[in-house]
Amino acid sequence: MTLARQRRHRNPDEFPTIQLFILAIVRLAEPIALTSIFPYAWAFIKRLKIGDEEDASFYAGLLISSFSLAEALMGMYWGGLSDRVGRKPVLLLGCIGTMFSMIMVGFASNIWIALLGRAIGGLLNGNIGVIQTMVGELVTKPEHEPRAYSIMPFVWSIGTIIGPAIGGTFADPHDSFPHLFPEGSIFVTFPYLLPNLICAGLLFISILLGYFLLEETHPDMQPRVSLPDDTFLSENTPLIETSDAMKRPAVDLRDENYGTMRGRNNKSSDGEDTWGKDVEKRPQASIFNKRIMAVILALSIFTYHSMTFDHLLPIFFEDDKTGGQGHSLNAIGNLSPFYSPGGLGLSLQAVGMIMAVQGVIALFMQAVVFPLMAERVGVYRLFILVTVFSPIAYLIMPSLLFVPERLLYPAIYFCLTIRNFFGILVYPLLLILIKEATPSSSVLGKVNGLAASAGAACRMVAPPVAGYLYAMGKRVDCTALAWYGSAFVAILGAAQCFSVHRDRAREKSGEAALERGVAAAVADGDVGEEIEVLPLIEEEDEEEWFGSER
Repeated sequence: MTLARQRRHRNPDEFPTIQLFILAIVRLAEPIALTSIFPYAWAFIKRLKIGDEEDASFYAGLLISSFSLAEALMGMYWGGLSDRVGRKPVLLLGCIGTMFSMIMVGFASNIWIALLGRAIGGLLNGNIGVIQTMVGELVTKPEHEPRAYSIMPFVWSIGTIIGPAIGGTFADPHDSFPHLFPEGSIFVTFPYLLPNLICAGLLFISILLGYFLLEETHPDMQPRVSLPDDTFLSENTPLIETSDAMKRPAVDLRDENYGTMRGRNNKSSDGEDTWGKDVEKRPQASIFNKRIMAVILALSIFTYHSMTFDHLLPIFFEDDKTGGQGHSLNAIGNLSPFYSPGGLGLSLQAVGMIMAVQGVIALFMQAVVFPLMAERVGVYRLFILVTVFSPIAYLIMPSLLFVPERLLYPAIYFCLTIRNFFGILVYPLLLILIKEATPSSSVLGKVNGLAASAGAACRMVAPPVAGYLYAMGKRVDCTALAWYGSAFVAILGAAQCFSVHRDRAREKSGEAALERGVAAAVADGDVGEEIEVLPLIEEEDEEEWFGSER
């Protein structure tokens, strides 16, 4: 009889272009939604008149971090749930939660409704860890990793272009477009509803695309592999023989070997070939090992100071040019690194466009600079390089206060370029290192869930701490205090990064092929084309080389 026809499967040796593209579309709406609040969060808090006006930066940090607080509490849960029920349902639920969160924030008339809306979105959102897991399951060849792991940060960069532009342009539309949004419209009562509705609409589109086009990537939930139509069961069809079939029955429930099968090219822990031997099921590997903890700590430190930059940037740009004591930048001693009153005094719309340009810079770093640097320097060495020099991005920001007016915008974009070079390149490198440190694909969801929770916890702490330092610094005419605090944390990360180790087998056997893959990707410009490289490590040895220490 003829066996059932197999569903069309993606070739694991090819770059998963289509599925990564769909996953990127689903992912795109989320950074748009999350970053759209950055330009107007400070103005939103000032409009609600919570506490002293000088403390608005602190309360704006609480508003932004409430999402991350809830996300940190639930990150590991969603990662573990995705291991049981699949990646796709958890991913779509996260998008629905974020969409609902945006609508609540848009209709918020007080700080408590806004905080509740942000918290609900975080509680239902485990997408960061789930998406990292899906990328890891879609990409099975190490030479494809630099391209694949740069796609989601690349998409995030696109979102950081569109999101702040939406937030800065459509916040308080009655003030910006009075002829389109006249007095008495709902957008006068709720001035920040329009950007949230736009983002919610984009999330709804991503939910539809994900539901109909995105495939499940969980290894245990793939369709069974069946034979083609022209294959028939006959005496020539090879079957797996039973253990010692000539001497005892084919099935003996008392036999200790019942339920075991011969593995394909299996090897024991000491390297002995176990072909033809019964191999017991291995216990699930622990995710709390030294390599994983070191990478997650590096990710947490990077997430913290990166989030402080994103939070401080619009506040510093929108704040008045004079400090809390009324001094101006022409005062004596204004060149001191500890004298930095206020901010740059830019408009909300100008800040939104600057943040959009920052997204373009980040996009260039992700699409062009990262593949070239990964090819020429190598993944691990590049990680060390950009982490060690990342404090520079924070130390140069207060100097913008002393730049002449005609040179201000070039100086701003220079500072943003420096920041994106050191900041944007780190994230895809950390994703690659996390996947390498994972001892087994069966716990990849938990590892990424743990990393997502740790990152969310740092994103939760970073905005209020940075906002508090900014408010405290503004009272003493030293708003640079917040930037120096971020630089201090980045320095700690520069010291800690040396505790992150790579697998020696990976470095010796895989680095050259990986770099050739990056080079081919850059030369071809075609992410869908398969790259022919030497085989690296047998699939059966995955746990062995994933789990070894440097």
